[in-house]
Amino acid sequence: MSTVLDLVRDDLRDFGGYSSARSAKLQGEIWLNANESAWANPGDPAASCRRYPDPQPQALRERLAGLYACQPEQLLIGRGSDEAIDLLVRALCVPGRDAVLYTPPVFGMYAVSARLQNAPALEVPLLDTETGLVADVDAIIATAKQGKAKLVFLCSPSNPGGLSIPLQQVQTVAEALRGQALVVVDEAYAEFADEPSATSLMERFDNIAVLRTLSKAHALAAARIGCVIADAALIAVLRRCQAPYPIPTPCSALALAGLEDAALAQTRARIAMVRSERNRLSIALSLQRCVGQVYGSDANFLLVRFNDAEAAFQALLKAGVVVRDQRAAPQLHDALRITLGTPEQNDRVLDALATLELAA
Repeated sequence: MSTVLDLVRDDLRDFGGYSSARSAKLQGEIWLNANESAWANPGDPAASCRRYPDPQPQALRERLAGLYACQPEQLLIGRGSDEAIDLLVRALCVPGRDAVLYTPPVFGMYAVSARLQNAPALEVPLLDTETGLVADVDAIIATAKQGKAKLVFLCSPSNPGGLSIPLQQVQTVAEALRGQALVVVDEAYAEFADEPSATSLMERFDNIAVLRTLSKAHALAAARIGCVIADAALIAVLRRCQAPYPIPTPCSALALAGLEDAALAQTRARIAMVRSERNRLSIALSLQRCVGQVYGSDANFLLVRFNDAEAAFQALLKAGVVVRDQRAAPQLHDALRITLGTPEQNDRVLDALATLELAA
């Protein structure tokens, strides 16, 4: 019976990585083992940053594990989920041989990490249906098998498509590719969706990994705190491939404060507001003559096709509203992605686009 470790590069399965000064579990009063300064920087009078940080801050790891319903040893904290993507590609893919599969239009870091590792890229475009942009599960499985994919990235909810991948479809892919590929479910926007997390499948499928981040729903994008959740043996390998001190002490402290019970209660209230605004803005946009189509979304944004996307983009800029131009992405030559803001900010979007109605 194969295990997920069989998917790791042969030369990295027993790789020891770098053993930092914080890796050794030592006790003492005077710490002279890491060549740190004996004095605090004048800009840091509390000396919170004088010493190297814990590579995997235990309190934060336990808090995140509780939040995402996994065990601490199944979770690796990194610099956003971007670092996790890069670590997975480097740890699993032999350059020039093992392929990475992703589903455009989709988050660009999968392709970037594959390119940097010289991993062949396999693209299975999302299907443009009446429901929205959805994953072509049969084509994903067939392409992965034919192209010898080692990693399959499923973005759920998809960015910029907006829709979740049903859990049953994730299971279908993982089952079909067991022993060949790790199925990585990127759940950066999961807090805004109803679909259960793919972590619920990990007990049965060790070839599933899940990416989570504090950048979106938790409003901590600048802290750069994300994580990968996977089989504990794979997490141990990824940790050995990671930089020595990935989590700065101030970022860890900020994340812990942002995950306190009171902060989580406020986050949940804001998620509810985003979901309400998502529905309101979707309806309002679909009624505007300048709009061709508003895609369904389980995330904190809407993907919108316009009759004249350039005119819409410029009208929004003129009103001081910056949105994401998606026209260079596959299949999206006339689309803009609009992040949901406060009700007042969303009204600004509608008012700006209304100027196109008046000019028509």
